[in-house]
Amino acid sequence: MYIQQAKEGLTDWWRYIVGCLLIFVGVAVFSAPHSIAISLKTIAGEIDLTRINDLNYLMTLFDSNLNLIFILLPFLGGLIMVLIATRYLHKLSFVKLTTSREKIDFKRIALSFSIWSFFTIGSVVISYFVDPSNFQWNFKLWPFLTLVVLAVVLIPIQTSFEEYIFRGYLLQGVGIVTKRPLIALLSTSIIFGLLHISNPEVEKIGYTIMIYYIGTGVFLAILTLMDEGMELALGFHAANNLITALLVTSDWTAFQTHSILKDLSDPSKMGFIEIFLPVFIIFPALIYIYSKIYNWNNWKEKLIKKIQ
Repeated sequence: MYIQQAKEGLTDWWRYIVGCLLIFVGVAVFSAPHSIAISLKTIAGEIDLTRINDLNYLMTLFDSNLNLIFILLPFLGGLIMVLIATRYLHKLSFVKLTTSREKIDFKRIALSFSIWSFFTIGSVVISYFVDPSNFQWNFKLWPFLTLVVLAVVLIPIQTSFEEYIFRGYLLQGVGIVTKRPLIALLSTSIIFGLLHISNPEVEKIGYTIMIYYIGTGVFLAILTLMDEGMELALGFHAANNLITALLVTSDWTAFQTHSILKDLSDPSKMGFIEIFLPVFIIFPALIYIYSKIYNWNNWKEKLIKKIQ
């Protein structure tokens, strides 16, 4: 099983505590450029200090592409530390952290990426034609081309970090320590969702959006446990963030980019289609599709049964 193979390395509980501290340090160090840039603007008197804790205001201080670099750099630091902790603290290979297969299955990543990219693009196109008034044409050639380069390089780093920390490092760690895959699945998914609570979307839409974040975490954890590897989760997460960043932005999302379209709709009116439809209908449908493609079985053993 995917969780059990962590035993091929060192799995003392304290190692996971130390590993999480290292990851936090990595994120903090790579957050420094953004902090320095804000400090320089503050010294120059270009910042309204009464709004220094307003994330939406801070997003307006720099060009969207520069903001994207500042936002995504910490994930690079975190990913580096995940790999260092896995290799040197746990003595576990990168492949074993990723999958139970002998090597990483890039075809699985590509399939998952393609399916969710197609769905995301289709959703945006349908939404646009249903009510064009909710969108504004935001396309500018050179800023967009710069965005494409930055997004293709940096967003997979961001999504990979989140997958390797939640569906890899912590899923294996909590599973080994508790010996219960279900506890590992639920706890890592809840933490994954709660870490998005400071996103601007939560303030605008309300705490109902946490159902989507936590539900997405549960969905990706199920994919990882049932498929015995992170490949499907990696592909899905990369497609979700990358395609969205290139296609549509808004004034109230974490990613404010030089995308093709700008969403002008009222976020407070988001409901069933945006939050509940993916979690309770689309994600279960995808799980069913993948279960048929890859012939998943032993659901109880992989998701619930105590790890021996």
